[in-house]
Amino acid sequence: MSGVDEIVVGKTKLGLVQGDITRQATEAIVNAANPNLMGGGGVDGAIHQAGGPAILEECRKIVSRIGRLDTGKAVITSGGKLQAKYVIHTIGPVWHGGSRGEAELLASAYRESLKSATDYKLKSLSFPSISSGAYGYPMAEAARVALSTVIAFLRGVSTSLEEVFFVLYDSKTYQVYSAELAESASQM
Repeated sequence: MSGVDEIVVGKTKLGLVQGDITRQATEAIVNAANPNLMGGGGVDGAIHQAGGPAILEECRKIVSRIGRLDTGKAVITSGGKLQAKYVIHTIGPVWHGGSRGEAELLASAYRESLKSATDYKLKSLSFPSISSGAYGYPMAEAARVALSTVIAFLRGVSTSLEEVFFVLYDSKTYQVYSAELAESASQM
């Protein structure tokens, strides 16, 4: 099946972009963070590096107040030096073969991020592919959970969001998400 790079769900455009999430001009970007919120590798490290020390300082304050962030939860900080005004930090699950509730935890990471964006009345949001890098979540399964969760959320609640993007770093990831989005569109 050929891919799709954009659909409309309710009043919200849901699209795919191949590129660097740290360069997105949406109101918020989502960080696939570590539970300690102190930066790390992959998307998390890139966001902290591009956004500068303000993001890390806000994360430190959050951790000192609530402790480590649980898997499937999300918190919001400023975007520091990023074009995005906000960063929504969420914790995706580490893949253990699928028998430890990984799909529900991954879905929760997306839902909680969307709830944060809606609570802040944001109009645009960009996601990476959460948990599919160092956390080992199989890409096709990650795409299926991500897209079905976002589509269900956008169908199920009144939201300020006008645009939601998945910003996918490489062409292979983009192709997987594009095929899954085409599948989702065919079922709408």
